[in-house]
Amino acid sequence: MSKGNETKITDELYAYMLAHNPPLDAVQRELVETTYARLPDQAGMQSAEEQGPLLAFLVRLTGARHIVEVGTFTGFSALSMAQALPADGRLIACDVSKEWTAYGREAWEKAGVADRIELRIAPALDTLRAMPAEPHIDLAYLDADKGNYIPYWEELVPRMRQGGLVVTDNVLFHGGVTDPQATGGAAAIKEFNDHVAADPRMDSVLLTVSDGLTLSRKR
Repeated sequence: MSKGNETKITDELYAYMLAHNPPLDAVQRELVETTYARLPDQAGMQSAEEQGPLLAFLVRLTGARHIVEVGTFTGFSALSMAQALPADGRLIACDVSKEWTAYGREAWEKAGVADRIELRIAPALDTLRAMPAEPHIDLAYLDADKGNYIPYWEELVPRMRQGGLVVTDNVLFHGGVTDPQATGGAAAIKEFNDHVAADPRMDSVLLTVSDGLTLSRKR
């Protein structure tokens, strides 16, 4: 097995990477800082800083107009994607917490994109199953409870248009996917990764971005 480039991501290199990516705007930065200040025990659930510009880039690259997000937390990823949508684009954000998403609502209003985001507070599987069954989603971002990743995937994939993109976060699960005795979330992600790799409906690549990111394109 050839590992290719063995660059180690040090703190200095990580800062260099951020400095050469699009910077967060004032509203994005405030939301990130507020999340860490007010929810220190849960802040690790927030998408990594570099994922905001990446998600916005993917929205523009795919020309997405209809986005579904499964797992919104305090709204950083939804904000980043909504800002990249055209004015008539729409993002459906699925979450179960009114408390956490309240931070997102405030940020979306400040950024002037609240009219592009429809927040649905309910179990995400219920929200997905209530959507039209035909392919209509351009881009989906999956970053929620790991035990339901496969059910979420199975609801999303049939609803993706041809060429649509599913972006899945935490697919390395802090390195736990390499543990033969993995349990809990790590075991669920291992099963999910195998499920995705074997799915003939999608072309997928797993990337070492943050805690692992899989990009899956509908064939």
